[in-house]
Amino acid sequence: MDFAHDSRTEELRESLLDFMATHVYPAEPVFAEQHARMANPWAWSRVPVIADLRAEARRRGLWNLFLTGEHGAGLTNLQYAPLAEITGRCAYLAAPALNCGPPDTGNMEVLAMFGTDAQRKQWLDPLLRAEIRSAFAMTEPDVASSDATNIATRIERDGDEYVINGRKWYSSGAMNPDAKIFIVMGKTDPAADRHRQQSMILVPRDTPGVDILRGMEVLGYTDSEHGGHAEIVFRDVRVPAENLIAGEGDGFAIAQARLGPGRIHHCMRSLGVAEHAIEAMCARADQRVAFGKPLSRQGVIRDWIAESRVRVEQLRLLCLKAAWLMDTVGNKGAHTEIQAIKIATPATVEWIVDKAIQVHGAGGLSQDFSLARHFAGIRTLRLADGPDEVHKNALARHELNRQAAAREAALAPVRA
Repeated sequence: MDFAHDSRTEELRESLLDFMATHVYPAEPVFAEQHARMANPWAWSRVPVIADLRAEARRRGLWNLFLTGEHGAGLTNLQYAPLAEITGRCAYLAAPALNCGPPDTGNMEVLAMFGTDAQRKQWLDPLLRAEIRSAFAMTEPDVASSDATNIATRIERDGDEYVINGRKWYSSGAMNPDAKIFIVMGKTDPAADRHRQQSMILVPRDTPGVDILRGMEVLGYTDSEHGGHAEIVFRDVRVPAENLIAGEGDGFAIAQARLGPGRIHHCMRSLGVAEHAIEAMCARADQRVAFGKPLSRQGVIRDWIAESRVRVEQLRLLCLKAAWLMDTVGNKGAHTEIQAIKIATPATVEWIVDKAIQVHGAGGLSQDFSLARHFAGIRTLRLADGPDEVHKNALARHELNRQAAAREAALAPVRA
């Protein structure tokens, strides 16, 4: 494994660092001012400075970097990892500026992998050009959605149409009026094998029967900068049969294919959050004096700083290994490492951000610093794309099976 940046990655990295310094960071107060004046705060993609940032990102070739293959920039996961980390320092602006923000990234990956030519032309192409936004509707309030086979929303065939009935919440991006297409997961055959009951279907926002009830908060934040998370009711929603993605019963497999890259992309960006928190913690510790000496000379503070550096370096190596395996043996072959990084990253970065908040005192909880918002976002990742406990259970099961197989293989010559 060689994790050194190749020439293309280094070139993009230098361009992105300059873009962040000269355009993204200066745009933060501009975005806040323009966003506050908007009649619809959920329509973040219409904030004028976003268009300016996107134009500059496209000019620099910093566009659709997340998407491998012919539809995207053609980067490998290993090449994209350090770029995603940089955007994580200001993810609410940098990721959408590069057209690399969720849930659109995952939805574009689904359409690129599983969509028909017609579906790609109608929905993927405008998403790749950032002309529209999208939403992903999977989680439901009435079932334990950590087990995706529990999904209760029904998708029933009726002639040349499918009829959708169900209730979703935390449908990412759906509050943004520019989210013109929803990818909805539901059951087409409740009698089938539990992993073949689900399907995914494309539902245009303006379809009759789609009722967006409210935006869901995340630890008190509306998350309107990302288009918000909506509670939605689908009542006898009819869409053409050709809106089905892949085939009936393929929904669970599509979800796994979608969530794999999404999980590691979240982790890549989270490394940027951790680095930002360490920088903020060190700066604050040097500036503040307590009990006769700077906080940076207090033993407990130094312990937090040292631990933070060790932990983020460990995370980065695990993240790079997972990315390298995705490139070399495929997402399925890298499944264990993807689970491992998804388990490790939110808890570790949450710990680092918590310590940065502690060093900042009351200010760390306030709107004057970004730490509280970062904490809310990182805490969310312990649930998003599967809760910690589900990933730990699956990883432990894999390890038990691997160890049992190794013992059996070792005993085979003796038995023979």
